[in-house]
Amino acid sequence: MRRGEFYRVRRPHGDKRDSRVYVVVSRQVLIDSRFATVVCAPIYSRGDGLSTQVPVGPDQGLKHDSWIMCDNLVSVQKARLTDYVGSLTGALASQLNRALRSAFDLL
Repeated sequence: MRRGEFYRVRRPHGDKRDSRVYVVVSRQVLIDSRFATVVCAPIYSRGDGLSTQVPVGPDQGLKHDSWIMCDNLVSVQKARLTDYVGSLTGALASQLNRALRSAFDLL
């Protein structure tokens, strides 16, 4: 598992959908550790163009254009991240970093 990878999670906790795609945003040292969870950002089919949202789509393995929502970070059990969907490219990884800084007002 790597930072920036997308995984489909079945029956995500607190979500009304049967499944949702998440992008792993934890730092790699945490991902590689024995810690049981990682921080992920959910991906939604609609966005508002906010600085905390990153547009993604079929080039990243998704079925349609979507948005990473950095204002809705969640902790997900690593064991639930088994259905790999795709990953971010270099430019989009940089956009994700900016969106995360914006979400925490660290700009």
